Amino acid sequence: MEFFACGRCGHALTVPLSRVPYPAYAGFGYGNGHPMPVLMDSGTYAVDDHPRSASRSIVIAPGDAHGTTLVQRREPGACCGIDGRNGPNVTCAGCGRKVATRIDDCSLWQATWLEPDAVRPVPAGPARPVADWAALTQWWCAAEPFDETGRWDPRWEAESAVVLAHLVAAADGSPVVLPGGPLAEAFHALLDQLLPPGRAAGRPPRRVALAGPGLPLPGPLPDIAVVPRHPQTGETWPVPAGVAAAPLAVGFWTYLAHHRGRVVTPVTGRLPAGVERDDLLPPHSWCGPRPLWRAYHATLERLRGAGVGSS
Repeated sequence: MEFFACGRCGHALTVPLSRVPYPAYAGFGYGNGHPMPVLMDSGTYAVDDHPRSASRSIVIAPGDAHGTTLVQRREPGACCGIDGRNGPNVTCAGCGRKVATRIDDCSLWQATWLEPDAVRPVPAGPARPVADWAALTQWWCAAEPFDETGRWDPRWEAESAVVLAHLVAAADGSPVVLPGGPLAEAFHALLDQLLPPGRAAGRPPRRVALAGPGLPLPGPLPDIAVVPRHPQTGETWPVPAGVAAAPLAVGFWTYLAHHRGRVVTPVTGRLPAGVERDDLLPPHSWCGPRPLWRAYHATLERLRGAGVGSS
């Protein structure tokens, strides 16, 4: 673990943090006028180390900054908060140097972006233990893709864009076949928009399955597996050679793996034996998902740059 200190005076600017993978959708806005959640989990930071990134930006949760002062100023062009377009707005409380940019405007992920040239990491003890897959994929760890109003969670729409890019790259121009159930409900309609239906140009369909802890791959092996991605290490659940992995954030993967739709509960007492009652319907969205398409295209471009797919 490490904390970040001012590069000029050494004043501590953050709590101790653990590095985690950089979110593929960081920096991309969402919709219009939508209040957004915090991008990073508390106690973590990420670095944009993509080869095309010149800044190597460091992002943390706003609540993990301390020893700093927010610059009070007008934000021309901002809507509901601070959008960062006017440059750093957080200073070191020790020497007054500008060290970060706080963003909290609508349709932008809430985050504090540290200035790489103004801060330096300082060791702060051993790394946090890495959680095992079994603990991460208990059913109570599932992340609902929509809220109680039926509106899709922005993080789900961002994560689904990343998975779609992996599925399209792995399909490489071929149609795909999804198993019935939550996986098909989540991605069937979207894949129909992005890939050809049925057999195209003589190419057989690529079969997709959901796989991970407690959910082994079916036989015969599918061509593509949607698997969980570890939140601390970024590693994906291993798949056999010849099977392409499409990683999904572990909370949403757990939702798909454990979601069973309506639960039918046997009823005893006044009702006759054998009579069953329907529990309340699980929440459903009132509209189709709208993936964060900029994140989709950025991820697809990165995958094809790495030689995954060619169409």
